[in-house]
Amino acid sequence: MVTTVDAILAVFSFPLFQVLGEQVSALEAFAFVTGALCVWAVSRQWLWNWPVGLLNNIAFFALFIASGLYADSGLQVAFFVLGVYGWIAWLRRRRNGSAIATAIPVRHASRAEILIAIAITAVGTILIAFLLSTETNSVVPWPDAFIASASLVATWGQARKIFEQWWIWIAVDVVSVPLYLTKGLALTAILYVGFLALCIYGLVAWRRELRTPQFPAVKESATSDALA
Repeated sequence: MVTTVDAILAVFSFPLFQVLGEQVSALEAFAFVTGALCVWAVSRQWLWNWPVGLLNNIAFFALFIASGLYADSGLQVAFFVLGVYGWIAWLRRRRNGSAIATAIPVRHASRAEILIAIAITAVGTILIAFLLSTETNSVVPWPDAFIASASLVATWGQARKIFEQWWIWIAVDVVSVPLYLTKGLALTAILYVGFLALCIYGLVAWRRELRTPQFPAVKESATSDALA
């Protein structure tokens, strides 16, 4: 007897077209669209990037599990949790008289945050690669592990609107494109090329905002949040 879940999986696994000689399923196409929309919305600092991102996490979780990219699939679970956090963080507002300012304006990372981010990425990559090598049949443990670790750090920075998170995403995209090509995920590889372009756009847009004088209420809010 075919269950509702089986029917849904059958729909999403249905091949729609070919890209670079590889079949593209409805699931990969859905992940492509939601992923592109999410990164575009982040570059514009639009709140709805978070709910779209959550849908993207679910799609990529299923897609990566089927492709044997176990670290990337587990990463989507962490992304989902951080996505909920980011959504809540961006929703927060603070009032100062009649003015309403976002609680988290764009800012630079502190030296301590940069060092912590590097340490977490390095240690996380080593630990995850070791687990993938010893506990799974993964044939790409190191790039898979780096993408997982660096992406978590970048997502946290995105939730806090830290400018340097764009550089981390750029590094992730550069590693991701050849990895997904080798796993037969041609459309996903193309998506990450698009991500790379959008990250460069976001980098420029956020840098422009950093150079724009902030309202006092925003500055005050930024100081408070940096200490939170």
